Amino acid sequence: MENKLQELTQKLYNEGVEKANQEADKILTDAKSEALKIMQDAEKEAKAIVTKAEQRASEIQKITASEIQLAAKQTLRTVKQQITELIISKVIDEPVKKSFDDTKFVKEIIETAVKNWNPQKHETIDLSILLPAKLEKEFTDYFKEKSGRELNKNLELTFSESIKGGFKIGPADGAYKISFTEEDFENFFKSFLRAKTIELLYQGE
Repeated sequence: MENKLQELTQKLYNEGVEKANQEADKILTDAKSEALKIMQDAEKEAKAIVTKAEQRASEIQKITASEIQLAAKQTLRTVKQQITELIISKVIDEPVKKSFDDTKFVKEIIETAVKNWNPQKHETIDLSILLPAKLEKEFTDYFKEKSGRELNKNLELTFSESIKGGFKIGPADGAYKISFTEEDFENFFKSFLRAKTIELLYQGE
């Protein structure tokens, strides 16, 4: 009886141990399988992150290269424009300013404009001339003497600080004014020369 009990106890023990070992093996297998899946998922996610980062880096590189190229073109365009303006200013601004600082030259232009304002010359036309304020005394004295004696015109002289050189002329009723200012001549010559200057400096580009 005692032997049978011992055999039964041993059998139960062996079955329990075997079952425990099986369960342990299953748990270990499941754990390994889960760990492998986690590792595979992690590797997949890591590859996706790397791929996305590489794509983003490529996009940033392209955008940066494009922006650098655009900035370089804009800088070059600005430099060309500044060089062109500098050359044109040297060629035009100084000579024009010098010419309009010559009051004798300005007087001759005004006299020519006044004498030829009405080619028929059978009637007197009242004219208004706007001149630089800095020349008020000189031109007032000059045209007081000149107008009645030679020009046969009634001239109204006005002066303004806004005009640095040259003059504006038109009918005394203010219907219109024709401008012969220093700025007018500078702008005219600059617009005329700018395209040619660019063509000469940067031909073939």
